[in-house]
Amino acid sequence: MSSLVLGFQEIEKNQLWLVGGKGLNLGTLSKMDGIHVPVGFCVTTVGYQKAIAENETYHALLDQLTKLNVEDRGQIAEISREIRQTVMEEEIPSDIVEAVTEYLSRLGEEHAYAVRSSATAEDLPHASFAGQQDTYLNIIGTEAILKHIRKCWASLFTDRAVFYRMQNGFDHCQVYLSVIIQRMVFPQASGILFTADPMTSNRKVLSIDASFGLGEALVSGLVSADGYKVQEGKIVEKIIAAKSLAIYG
Repeated sequence: MSSLVLGFQEIEKNQLWLVGGKGLNLGTLSKMDGIHVPVGFCVTTVGYQKAIAENETYHALLDQLTKLNVEDRGQIAEISREIRQTVMEEEIPSDIVEAVTEYLSRLGEEHAYAVRSSATAEDLPHASFAGQQDTYLNIIGTEAILKHIRKCWASLFTDRAVFYRMQNGFDHCQVYLSVIIQRMVFPQASGILFTADPMTSNRKVLSIDASFGLGEALVSGLVSADGYKVQEGKIVEKIIAAKSLAIYG
């Protein structure tokens, strides 16, 4: 398979520029014994660059955007919206469509997938970019997945992502996006593990925020998390939160 699309097992540790932060970490985890990572693949940054390479409108708008600063909020919002629209209207190159279709035929097109953004400027020591680009859950079928790949590409230019890059000195022209397509799991509970206690910076205490159902409900603020502090394999503190039932109707 070409560098347009890579399975998790094919990702090498020096390929941040190709698969972004999330993709790189999934590639690493997939090769670890005892770690069960749901199967999937990445449409690489090469695919993104190929899709927009000859789009003159995109490049003209991007040139306008690079000349603005954070005080130009109205212009930034309007140009960002036009770039997102331009990307959404761009046809995905046929070789990318073929590669995605082949991977889905192997993994099972009938399954539900998460379609996740993975930018090259994320999970960095000095800038996390957490939540700056979009993720879509429970996407079923090749056509729907291809549509949401374009949505992830377009989310590279959400207002919040553009402002964050400006505030942190990142060049819009040097940040690219890979898209992760990963088979969904439907857990009884899910959460976030911090390898150091975020409140005390104690690296001998793991901190876990968890809740019932998908993690998306937790990170979106639709439910409150139960908190766990773990030291040497033992729970040393447990905080049970009052659950919001917003997502359950």
